[in-house]
Amino acid sequence: MPSIYQLKPAFQNLLRPFVKQLYQLGITANQITLLAMFISVALSLFFYTYNLNHSPSWLLLLFPLWMLIRMAFNAIDGMLAREFKQQSQLGAFYNELCDVISDTALYLSFIAFPFIRPELVLLITFLAILSEYTGVMAPLIGQERRYDGPMGKSDRAFWFSLLAVIIVIYPLFSNQLQILSYICNTLFIFIGLLLILTIYNRIKNSIQNHS
Repeated sequence: MPSIYQLKPAFQNLLRPFVKQLYQLGITANQITLLAMFISVALSLFFYTYNLNHSPSWLLLLFPLWMLIRMAFNAIDGMLAREFKQQSQLGAFYNELCDVISDTALYLSFIAFPFIRPELVLLITFLAILSEYTGVMAPLIGQERRYDGPMGKSDRAFWFSLLAVIIVIYPLFSNQLQILSYICNTLFIFIGLLLILTIYNRIKNSIQNHS
């Protein structure tokens, strides 16, 4: 099924000149990976603390901006590792664990909004972790790491960013929180259903390729 992840090669081509400059400056893939995680956790704490005590503001637009920048970080660390021979066993752990930590922190920050059901946020976070774990399990049966959609990491970044934008612009048109709550919670349910389908696809495709 289609996924934003399929756009990754074109995105990498745009970043390649910048990646070469980073390599010449002595920047490593592991440094980029760790930096992205620390920024993600710091921003998550900021979003949660701020939104817990204030009404939604334009500051929330930092969320989609960071998600876009973070996609660049993820592409850059992979290119540094593959194209400049910086791959390592430790880097493989960093790559998987830092992504899960970052995603978990960023998703959980939405619990701060009283019009979003916290159980849905927790469910989506759990399913996101499970989907990544399912992808990582493929090598255990001799397959490549699975990135199947339709709700891979890049897709989740898009939908959560859209959610942040909706929360920011909705008050410009209406002050009825009940409608905003319905929109946000419905979107979470939609993401959850596609995450379940993603988990199914990753298991199915891993087994089919193995047989």
